[in-house]
Amino acid sequence: MARDFRINSKGVRLQEAARLSVSSVSRLRRTGSNKSVFIHVDWWLKSFCENDPAYFFCLGFICRHDASRIAGCRVGGGCGRGRHYPADWLPHVRLFLREAQHRSARPASPSTNILVAATHSHTGPLYFDALRTFLHERAVEKDGSDPQETLDYPSALAEKLAAAIVQAKAAARPIELAAGIAKQTGLSFNRRFHMKDGKIVFNPGKLNPNIVRAAGPIDPDLGFVLFRDRQRQAFAALTVFALHLDTTGGTEYSADYPFYFERSTRAKLGDDFISIFGAGTCGDINHIDVSTNRLQKGGEESQRIGKTLGETVLIALPELKTANKPSLAVRYTKVFAPLQEFSEEQIARARERMARIGSKELSFLEQVESYKILDLQEMRARFGRMLPMEVQAFRLDDDTTVVGLPGEVFVELGLAIKQSSPFRNTLVVELCNNDIGYVPTKKAFVEGSYEVVNSRVQSGGGEMLVEAAARLLKELKR
Repeated sequence: MARDFRINSKGVRLQEAARLSVSSVSRLRRTGSNKSVFIHVDWWLKSFCENDPAYFFCLGFICRHDASRIAGCRVGGGCGRGRHYPADWLPHVRLFLREAQHRSARPASPSTNILVAATHSHTGPLYFDALRTFLHERAVEKDGSDPQETLDYPSALAEKLAAAIVQAKAAARPIELAAGIAKQTGLSFNRRFHMKDGKIVFNPGKLNPNIVRAAGPIDPDLGFVLFRDRQRQAFAALTVFALHLDTTGGTEYSADYPFYFERSTRAKLGDDFISIFGAGTCGDINHIDVSTNRLQKGGEESQRIGKTLGETVLIALPELKTANKPSLAVRYTKVFAPLQEFSEEQIARARERMARIGSKELSFLEQVESYKILDLQEMRARFGRMLPMEVQAFRLDDDTTVVGLPGEVFVELGLAIKQSSPFRNTLVVELCNNDIGYVPTKKAFVEGSYEVVNSRVQSGGGEMLVEAAARLLKELKR
């Protein structure tokens, strides 16, 4: 039987986490121009974490292990304005943004210039998608109401977004930015493997003698955009690295390794330094090194990863190139991918199986497929047969751009975007604006295994994202 361990939103811990803290808004002046570029950083302690569909049952989170936050960076100017809000949540993003802009009276950016990205921390409660719907409806049927949902979270979030926008705009100050890409190896591993029996298996286990080789590459790029004030003091940064945030585990709230990354950088850059973290394309990437039997789970592992990334960035800081001639611009497009289809019989079987998710009555992949099939029905109810996938590209200067993609994107797709990019520094962030599940390559769809079972779009959807991003980057380079 599926247990409902969703945390009650009246708990003191969530009330504390909902408090709003806003950092600063900054103005970056163009060299030789009277036009201004606006950059600000909006900072919240988050009140809810993202659920993790990979667990396929609800965890009861009893306290905060570390500070899990929502952070944001707004970029704007004569050529265009944009905002980047990394977070650990992602449902109904455009609804939140429209409401927030309405409440802020005079929106500073069109919604298509706003990017909301999930860090995808795996340690947070469930409050949306098919499993949440199942648990919510069961609670209402049994008790007449859902004791785990006493707070109208979307409205509360919209209010805080609006308040942050207003406060941050009022705190503008001149800044400069610098960007670069360091290389980080030894932390990330492709989790899909060719096995001796010819199959492709994800997470086959440490020291498994049946492993032949990894089925794909990693992305070692550690992209970094640093924001400095007039005194050249660094006060915030956007960092992008392709590695799943699934190291902490357990039943406590956690931002996972980005928390320790920020703490590591603060040791040199000051206690007020704000780290904005974006997950690179890591749909098939995690931290597990199958060549060793070393334990790789828990806070110590998160701390090791975050500290190592922080040390790599700090070493690379002197090599960052300052943007002397910023030329900010944003490009946005939608592409439409067909959703996977299932028969009425398959849907009925999946619905019957939902009550057994989290038990030993179903295999792991049976639970994955049942959850996915019902989640697809909710997606079809919202979008129809074709899923709109938003792609964005933000140019900071002639060298640096940030690309936003929806879903958990395979690393090969992110690498393809970078390889085709005309920019020296291309930071590709996944899980932007919508959680559409895994986005494998065409090759992976043929190979199968967990990520394919847990995908929603049909084969070819990932390549559509690559083509769209390449078009936007080409436009920005003209």
